[in-house]
Amino acid sequence: MNEKYALAILGSPHATGTSAAMLDLAIRKAEEKNYTVIKVNLYEKDLSYCSGCRACIHTQNCILKDDIQEIADLFRKCQTIILAAPVYWANVPAPVKNLFDRLLGTVMEETRTFPKPRLRGRNYILLTSCNTPAPFSWIFGQSRGAIRSMDEFFRTAGMKPMRKVVCAGTGRQKRLPRKVVRKIGRSIR
Repeated sequence: MNEKYALAILGSPHATGTSAAMLDLAIRKAEEKNYTVIKVNLYEKDLSYCSGCRACIHTQNCILKDDIQEIADLFRKCQTIILAAPVYWANVPAPVKNLFDRLLGTVMEETRTFPKPRLRGRNYILLTSCNTPAPFSWIFGQSRGAIRSMDEFFRTAGMKPMRKVVCAGTGRQKRLPRKVVRKIGRSIR
């Protein structure tokens, strides 16, 4: 039997917040499905900002030497990537955006037309939490903006979505709503 690997990325500064709780649940469900899960907390990694040199387009690796090489290797190794990040101003937090910038050459090849994906055959799950209550978090673009940003990165990489789960109104919640728990539970295949 081939071993299945999942990369679980926490893109929140709150290791015990809602995004982290969503990710922890997804990790448990993945392990129940016999995945070997590798967890990365972006806020604990040494990740310089992208310099925009674009050398990675040719090398497939960022030339800045820090923890991005480890993360890039995990993107190549894992069949499923689970990304959990809160909504910050209708987008992802800066470390998540920086991750996307730094993995440019890992996930895509530049062509004359549309980028050529380098990570086909992999899947992704997006988990996000938003303080704005539903349905306003979606109507006013808060959670929709974060999902759009994350989705664009993974689709450009050639990956297929398994599920996108939004937990809105987190400011008043003590635990994950049942609806969110069910959606996360059905995400892992």
